Amino acid sequence: MTLKLAGRVSALAIAAALATSLGACATTGEAVPMTPLAPAASAPASDYVNDAHSYARPAEARVTHVDLDLTADFAAKTLAGKATLDVTGRAGATEVVLDAKMLDIKGVTDAAGRPLDWSLGAEDPIKGQPLSVRIPAFHGDETQKIVVAYSTRPDASALQWLSPQQTAGGQKPYLFSQGQAILTRTWIPTQDSPGIRQSYSARITAPADLTVVMSAEQLTPNGEAAGAGTKAWRFKLDNPIPPYLIAVAVGDLAFAPFDARTGVWAEPSQLQASAHELQPTAQMVDAAEALYGPYRWGRYDLLVLPPSFPFGGMENPRLTFATPTIIAGDRSLVSLVAHELAHSWSGNLVTNATWDDFWLNEGFTSYFENRIMEAVYGRDAAVQEQVLAWDGLQDELKTLAPADTRLHLELAGRDPDEGMNTIAYDKGAAFLRTIEQIAGRERFDAWLRGYFERNAWRPMTSERFLEDIRTHLMKGDAGLEQRLQLNAWVYDPGLPSNVQAPVSQAFAPVDAAAEAFYVAKGPASAVPWKDWNTQQRLRFLSWRPDGLAAGADWLTPAQLADLERTLKLDSEGNAELTFAWLQAALANRYEPAVAVADRFLTSQGRRKFVLPLFQTLWAEGDWGRPIATRIYAKARPLYHPVTSNSVDQVVGRP
Repeated sequence: MTLKLAGRVSALAIAAALATSLGACATTGEAVPMTPLAPAASAPASDYVNDAHSYARPAEARVTHVDLDLTADFAAKTLAGKATLDVTGRAGATEVVLDAKMLDIKGVTDAAGRPLDWSLGAEDPIKGQPLSVRIPAFHGDETQKIVVAYSTRPDASALQWLSPQQTAGGQKPYLFSQGQAILTRTWIPTQDSPGIRQSYSARITAPADLTVVMSAEQLTPNGEAAGAGTKAWRFKLDNPIPPYLIAVAVGDLAFAPFDARTGVWAEPSQLQASAHELQPTAQMVDAAEALYGPYRWGRYDLLVLPPSFPFGGMENPRLTFATPTIIAGDRSLVSLVAHELAHSWSGNLVTNATWDDFWLNEGFTSYFENRIMEAVYGRDAAVQEQVLAWDGLQDELKTLAPADTRLHLELAGRDPDEGMNTIAYDKGAAFLRTIEQIAGRERFDAWLRGYFERNAWRPMTSERFLEDIRTHLMKGDAGLEQRLQLNAWVYDPGLPSNVQAPVSQAFAPVDAAAEAFYVAKGPASAVPWKDWNTQQRLRFLSWRPDGLAAGADWLTPAQLADLERTLKLDSEGNAELTFAWLQAALANRYEPAVAVADRFLTSQGRRKFVLPLFQTLWAEGDWGRPIATRIYAKARPLYHPVTSNSVDQVVGRP
C-alpha cells in the first residue's frame, strides 16, 4: 500500500529510459492469460502468533480457503450470499472463531447443509465481533467446511458504492473494496489477520452491463449468464494470501495490455490516458525479477479506480488498485507502480504476522521500490526519491510520540491504521539501506533474495527477521553485528547513530533558488521551474529554513501570489505538486488558495492528500476551521470510509 509521497520520477529520466527500453512493448491486443504457479503449502502451526486485532485462535482452528458466492445489489448497496470456509485444526478442537464487523449473519451450516451452532460476541469498536462456530472435533489433519450465509451492510467500511455521477463515465455505478488493515471482516466473515493466509475462489454476480475483477485469476473473462439482467464472474487464487488482499471491483471497465503478462483496467474514458501513463509497468516487472527472483503470481495488472479510492495504491495480487491521481500526463508519478509491484515479494509473499510489524511490509517494499527505480531510471533519480522520503521522515519524527517512532510497535487496543505512517515506510527503508551500505550491496542482495525464498508464504515477525539476517547474512560476525545496530533499529525510538542521510546533487540548485526566493525575497520569475523535474519542484515547494516548524506562518501574501501567478500553481495538473502548494498556501492563510483547495478536496479522496490538508486548515483556528467545516460537509459523502473516518477525528462529522 502506498501512503507516503508516491511517484516522484524524473520526467527526463523516464523519457530517456522509455526511448531506449519500451519501444517494443505491446500496447494493443487481447489480454494473455498466464498459468499461475503451483499452490503454496500452508505455514506450519508453529508459525502462527496471537494477533491483538483478531478474535481468531489459529493454533486451535484456522481458515485455509475462502469460497465466495455473492451478489452485488447496487440499489441496496449490499453484497449478499455465502462464504464457504475450509478449516483445519488441532486434534480435539471443536470451535473456530472468525472475525465479523457490520455483517448480518443469516446462518451457519456444514457442507451438507446441516445447521451448526454459532454466536456473535460483544462488539468492539475496532475489532468488531467474534463469530464463534461449533464444529465436530478434529481428529487429525482433516479439513472441515463451514458455510456462512450473510449480507454486508450499506455502510460496510471495506466497500464503497459509487453512483454513476461519482465515476468518470457518469453512466454506470461502481463498487470497490479496500481491506487493509482490518476491514475485510466487514465484507467477508473469516479470520481477518495478516498472518492467517488463505487461498480463495469466488463467484460474483452483478448487473450484466458491468465487469467484475478481483485479485485472482479470472476464469470467465466475459462473465456467464446468471439470470435476468445479470452475469456471474468466477475467480480463483491458489496461493494463500493474507485476507486483506482479497479484493473486488465492479464497474464499467475496459482493458489494455502492456505485454503478455501486464496491462491496465480502467473506465473506458480513462483507459487511453491510463495505458499511456503506466506503460513502464512491464519493464518494472522485469527489473524486479532481476533483482530478487521470479514474480510468483502469474499476471501483474493494474486497475485505475475512481478518485475516491483512499490510498495511492493497494498491492492486491495480480491486480494492483491505483489512484487516478498518479495520471499526471508525463509519467512522473509512476514510482507508485514500482512500490505496489515490490509488494508482490514483500507483503504478499512474506507478510507481517501482525500489524505490530507493519514495517516488514512497507519498509522492505519502500527499499525495493527504490531499487526498481534505480534499475529503470538510474541512480540519480532514485537518490532524489530517497532524499524526499528522508525529509518527510524528519518531519514525522518531530511530530510523533517517541514510542511510535519504533519499527516494532505495540498496537494492542489501538486501530492498526495508527501504525501506518512514514516510520514504517521510510525508517524501514533507511534501515535496509544502512545494512546495504555497511555489509555491501552484493552481500545484502544475496541475503534479501534468499530471505524472500526462505520465507515465502510465511507470516513474519521482527524476531524472525532478526533471526534470519543473523543466520544468513551476519553468520556470527560480531563486528558486523555491532556496526549494524539491528536491535536499536527495530526496538528503539528515533534513528540510530549509524544512519546516513541521502544526498542528491540535483537538489543543490533547488535549495539555492529556494533561499533566493523565500529568504532573500527574490522574484518567482528567477526560479528555473521549467528546467526542473517533479522531485525538484516538490523540494522547492516543501522547502523552509532550518529550524522552522512545518506549517509555520512565514510567507507573505505577496510572495505566495508571485509563486501562484508565475508558476501557475492554481491550475497545476500534478496532484503531488498541488498538494505541496496547498500545504504551504493554507498554512500561511493565503485566501486565493481556498478555491483551489475546495476543488482539490472535492475531486479526489486520497487520504494522503485529504487528511493533512484538513489538519492544516484546522490548525489555522478562526481562519481555517470554518473553511474546513464548509468543504468537508460537501466532500465527506464522496470519500471512502478509510478517509472519512480519519478526517472525522480532525473536523468532526458534519
